[in-house]
Amino acid sequence: MSDENRTPAPEKPAGPQPEDIRFFGTTWLDHSGHYGLRRAAVAVGSLAAAVAGCLVLRFAYQGLEIAEVGGFVSVLVVVMFAICSAIAFRRTWEGFSRRPADPAREDALRSVKAIGFIGSLLAYFFRALSEAPGERLHRTEYETARAQYEKRRAGRAGNPSQRKKPKR
Repeated sequence: MSDENRTPAPEKPAGPQPEDIRFFGTTWLDHSGHYGLRRAAVAVGSLAAAVAGCLVLRFAYQGLEIAEVGGFVSVLVVVMFAICSAIAFRRTWEGFSRRPADPAREDALRSVKAIGFIGSLLAYFFRALSEAPGERLHRTEYETARAQYEKRRAGRAGNPSQRKKPKR
């Protein structure tokens, strides 16, 4: 292949670049590329997944009733899923607006969030009604990085050899 047939790689703009968000890429930055439809699809999809998850848990609960494990175990399972869902909802919701202070703690709670997956899906649904999940966090970080980049860039002005020399 000759050099004439190759298309040049697009130049990467200077400065910080926006971070991709799942299902949205970088369309959250200027709300382009069917951003509204994507938000609607994410909201409907997460709500549908939460409803499907509830049906699966209902079948599991019916399995416990058929097995006649007793009232205590049945109540314990319901309470466990409710608490795990509440914790998962809160952690997921907080994760949309700030980075976790302790990533090791988030890793330790991964199993709790997996058990309470319905809470995470509901948090995703409610956040998608107002913005792309995580958009506020990414926008804040991006704008801060852009401001810092512009501040650093403004400090370097022109050719240093053409600057006035200080008098001694």
